[in-house]
This record gives sequence, structure tokens and C-alpha cells, in this order.
Amino acid sequence: MKLSIYSTLRSAIEAEQPAVTARVVAGPDIGDELLLVYPDALSGGFRDAEAQRSALQLMQPMLRDGGTRLVEIGERRVFLEAHLPAAHLVVIGAVHIAIPLVTIAKALDYRTTVIDARGQFATGERFPHVDTLIEAWPDEGLAQVNLHPGVAAVVLAHDPKFEDPAMAVLLASDVGYIGAIGSRATSAERRSRLLEAGFTEAQLARIHGPIGLNIGAKTPGEIAVAIMAQIIAVRRGATAPTGAPQPRA
Repeated sequence: MKLSIYSTLRSAIEAEQPAVTARVVAGPDIGDELLLVYPDALSGGFRDAEAQRSALQLMQPMLRDGGTRLVEIGERRVFLEAHLPAAHLVVIGAVHIAIPLVTIAKALDYRTTVIDARGQFATGERFPHVDTLIEAWPDEGLAQVNLHPGVAAVVLAHDPKFEDPAMAVLLASDVGYIGAIGSRATSAERRSRLLEAGFTEAQLARIHGPIGLNIGAKTPGEIAVAIMAQIIAVRRGATAPTGAPQPRA
């Protein structure tokens, strides 16, 4: 790998920015290299412009999906490799469901962050395994988080004064998953508020609410399992029944 591309890739990895590399390993222009850093920064390049455009079309979804691929582009054989930060669960609302949710996420090798302005809830005693605990309002806390496609954001705060600022930040980002706790009635109320605030139907379609897969979950631990199962399904592109039973609000 060329030194300039290596240095840029190393900086992206250290900054937890998703990146994808492409290298021509056989055929014309062997050795050509291209680096794509989220969202659209390029380093290096292919000598053939059309081959580069084709490579970029394949590289873009890998910023979200990860993996490696060996593909044929014209007469070239190109090796694509994603370099993604660890999957990251961000929980807004240090409520009782958040405790088992963080525990499960850590077992699945997710980085975890919990955000809550209420200091009595956002404590190390309640969340001994969390990676980052931020005592702040949702929008202020999210400003401290690198929001990229590998982030799954879960809003567990029922109160609109917590929920709406969080949604304003998340819907403007490229996070891979947005979920919000609440019954169907609560979800409908949230949708009406956000429409009145100027968000579009397409933006609101990104919100999974009621949150979680419908596995008949009742307890906080079971609801946490349903939430993580849905996050995994979305991340892997699977389809599953949604709309888990939710606490009333």
C-alpha cells in the first residue's frame, strides 16, 4: 500500500471513520489503489476513470456493511476491503431497560455509550460495563459521539423534551439504526410531533418504533433481547417481524 494511502487509512481508523480500500491485483494497471473514507473522501485513484467509478459503486455500501470482496471490473481483478470501527450502541435514557441492553451489547462486542442528563440514573454503579457514560442532554451528548453507519441509536426516554432533541440529531445523521421505545399510541404521537417540526415521511421511516422484534417480550431483559435482535437484523439486512410489546407511556 502506498505510504500516503496508508497514512490516511491509519488516521481514519484512529478517528473511527469507516473506510474501504480497493487494489487492482490482476489485469491492466495492476497495483492501482483507491481509498474511500466516510462519507466521500478519496485518496489515491485508478488510472482508468470508468474503472474507478465502478469500484466506488461497490465500495459505498461497504462503508456500512463491511467485509471483503474480489471482483471483476472490466479486465481488472480488484480486491475490496472494508475497515470499519467497532459496532457502537448509543443509548439515550439511562432507564432500567438500558442496563441489560448494555450488558447484551457488550457480549456481542459492541462499543457502548449511555447518555442521560439525570445524574442519579447515569451512574457507574448502574452501568459498570458501559464504555462511555455521558451526563448531558441528548443533543449535547450526541455531539460528543461519532455518528456513522455503524452506530445503532436507541432512544429509551419517553419524555418529548429528551426524545425530540435526540431525534433531531439522529435523523440528520447517517447512523445505521434508530429505535425508540413506546407503545403504538406513543409512536404515533412522536410521529405527529416530528412531522409538525418539519421532518419528512422518508426521514421518519428510519425510526423503528415500537422498538424491537415481536418475540412477546415482557421483562426489561426480554425487551433488551428484542431490541438487540432487531439491531442485528437491520445490520445484517435480514427481515423479521417488528413491533415488540412496549411499556405504556
